[in-house]
Formats: sequence, structure tokens, C-alpha cells
Amino acid sequence: MLTLHATLHRRSPARWGRRTTTLSDPSSLRVQACPPSLRCAPQSTWQRLMFWLMAPAPQDAAPPPQRLPAVRADFLATLADIADDDAEALRERIERCRSLRELWHARSEIYRVVGVAHSQAEAESRVALLNRHFPTRAPRSQFAAL
Repeated sequence: MLTLHATLHRRSPARWGRRTTTLSDPSSLRVQACPPSLRCAPQSTWQRLMFWLMAPAPQDAAPPPQRLPAVRADFLATLADIADDDAEALRERIERCRSLRELWHARSEIYRVVGVAHSQAEAESRVALLNRHFPTRAPRSQFAAL
């Protein structure tokens, strides 16, 4: 009669080294970019005071609107080397964006256009550069409650 110890030793060695945690998957360690808040951060001292008094979580505010032109320029730069109809339509869409939140939603289309023109790896690296303009959320631990 085989014991549990003997049964474990009969398993293939390939299974011994395999990790069972979900954190071994590289995609589970990615930092997630979140859409910016619909509320803009205050610009004047008086607005900051009122925002602090009235808002439950001021750190969740979107960046000030004056950052929009620089972020838009970064988005357009990701498409600079692509000359097709999809890229041109996307450039026009980016030019019409009125908020960082609208630009955040354009990232998936940028990923698609760059992926078709170059590669998935290139699309991932370009979108990762754009993600620096948006708030992030740390990866979940497998021990955290859902």
C-alpha cells in the first residue's frame, strides 16, 4: 500500500517546480492605470481650501486642465510614425478630446492601431508610456478580499 509520501515522490518532477500562486503570472504584477476623476484639482488657494473641506477624497481629483495640451501632444507622438487611415482618424479624435478622461479612453484604440502597424510589444510599451499621465492602482494581492 502506497503512502502519501510515496505518492508525492512518484509525481513528475516538472510539477514540483510549478508555482501555485497567482502572483507568479507576470500580468498579475502590472500596475493598473485608472481613469482620471471627473473633478479637476483646484488651482487657487481658495479653491483648494473649499475642495479640502467639501471633498471626501481630494487625492482622487483629476490633474488641472492646463496639463491637457502636453498630454495630448504625448498621445499624438505615439502615432507619429504611423500613416494610415485608422491612425489619421485617431489623431483627429485625440485633437477633439476635451479632457484627460477622454484621452484615457483613447488608449485602447492607440493600442490597436500601433499593434497593427508594428507589434503587440510595441503597442504595450507605447501605452505604458501614456499611462504615466493617469492615476494608478497597485496590483491586488492574492490574500486580499475581493
